[in-house]
Order: sequence, then structure tokens, then C-alpha cells
Amino acid sequence: MPLNQYECIKGKGGCGHSFEELQGLNDKALKKCPKCGKLKLIKLFGAPSFKLIGSGFYVNDYPK
Repeated sequence: MPLNQYECIKGKGGCGHSFEELQGLNDKALKKCPKCGKLKLIKLFGAPSFKLIGSGFYVNDYPK
């Protein structure tokens, strides 16, 4: 699941709060700021982030 970044637009009545949200690929973008409650959120685009969970992905799983 990708980790999306959001920011509330400060100059247009928002609070400037920024946060990350773990969402599925088919989930719609959030619109309401969890801090101020206004509909001023924008989704920031950057390098894709994925949280890898497990015992190990190379060192532990593949023999040398």
C-alpha cells in the first residue's frame, strides 16, 4: 500500500497541516483536513513510498 502525502493549503483559509496517509491504490484522495476540518487538502506528488514488512527481503531470504 502506498504512503500518500497531503497538505492543507495555508494561504486559502486552511491551517497548513501536512501528514501522510496509508491508502490503497484505488482509494480516492482525501479532501477534508483532519486538523481544521476544512476542504482545503491537496495531495502532494513525490517518489512512491511503500512500507515493506517482513523478516528481510534480500539478506535473510536469499543464500549467498
